[in-house]
Amino acid sequence: MKITTFNPLIVTKDADAAIALFETLGFVRRHTIVVGPENGTSEEKRVTSVRMKDPNGFYVDIAQSKLPRDMTLIRMNVDDFDEAYAFLSEKGFKNLMGENRSVETKSNKSAVMVSPSGFIFDLCQHIKK
Repeated sequence: MKITTFNPLIVTKDADAAIALFETLGFVRRHTIVVGPENGTSEEKRVTSVRMKDPNGFYVDIAQSKLPRDMTLIRMNVDDFDEAYAFLSEKGFKNLMGENRSVETKSNKSAVMVSPSGFIFDLCQHIKK
């Protein structure tokens, strides 16, 4: 398993304000991903995620969500989702969506994995065309 990116992911009810803050810090939008009914997620759990990068090469992802409070996760992008999922599971991580479940879009496969102590990875694999 190779980690290809590792950066913060902010999940918030007010993504526009968070995006504006990071834009004032020099970050620019790279791309946007929408996870909703078209990807097997209910409309009420729809998430829009914006990936941003600053001139120094640092990344931050900001996701619009309907969760009752903001959360900060660590986005860990890997070259082999299944291998990374098995590794984290062996270390006691639990998938918030249920065992062996993931969200798949045209360009991404992901699962939210919670460590035994409570920190959270958004485990992702970018799917190349």
